[in-house]
Amino acid sequence: MRFDLVDLRLFVAIVEAGSISRGAEASHLALASASARISGMETALGASLLDRGRRGVIPTAAGRALLHHARAIGSAVEQMRGDLRGFATGLKGEIRMLSNTAALVELLPAALRSFLAAHPDVDIDIEELTSADIVLAVAEGRAEFGVVANTTDLAQLETIALLSDRLVLIAPNAHPLAGRAVISFAELIDEPFVGLSAGALYSHLADHAARLGRRINYRVRLRSFDAVTRLVEAGIGLGIVPITAAKSCRMGSVAIVPLLDEWANRQLLICASDFTALSRHAQLFVDEIVREAKEDK
Repeated sequence: MRFDLVDLRLFVAIVEAGSISRGAEASHLALASASARISGMETALGASLLDRGRRGVIPTAAGRALLHHARAIGSAVEQMRGDLRGFATGLKGEIRMLSNTAALVELLPAALRSFLAAHPDVDIDIEELTSADIVLAVAEGRAEFGVVANTTDLAQLETIALLSDRLVLIAPNAHPLAGRAVISFAELIDEPFVGLSAGALYSHLADHAARLGRRINYRVRLRSFDAVTRLVEAGIGLGIVPITAAKSCRMGSVAIVPLLDEWANRQLLICASDFTALSRHAQLFVDEIVREAKEDK
């Protein structure tokens, strides 16, 4: 059963006009051509679509079902044309980017708010991945650009430095480790933790625990750094978060202890295969992210 858009538009026009001849005229088709198209549709379907009478035509049950779908398809096609017309005139755009957890939570919200307010016809598709996965995806062309930590191999990608993103321990003030000046991740692995339920940072910490032959003991897992810091303040467990998230804790409510591990001292970067090859909207969003990072420093 093959009906093209001309067939469907013709059928709608005929039903709405109540006449094959008037429907053909509305569709800018000769009467013979319109009749042949309707007959071909009925043959392909194996059922009559129109009841033909002296006063015109009305749709059969099969015709009414076709009419419903033909109108829906016509509406979808017009909507598609409108959307694509926006792209063709440069009014509409879509950006596909990737981000690690820290940037997604601490840096991108403000940049998104400013950019989308200034560009209401641009849609942004953001996926959260680990830095290593982001580098691979950008190199393979599955995203225009990404925000990563410099602890991963950036291969041949171009980069723009954003800001420091050191991972730190946050601990209740009464905890024995709260008085430490610095601490290593290996010293913490047996402690009860509060952490994120999923995401790039969760995977990043799990990987480093696995290298020690251990697993992190999460007493509670949550969806945001803010929730993690609140439960650490309540004495539920320890947390490992970016320094920017740690600074959002109430003054004096927790102890902040830098991690000694090299992988914990990170720099956030924007990476792309070629920044000059980015779409116009992607370049504008990169500029907004860089501007926001400078304000955060």
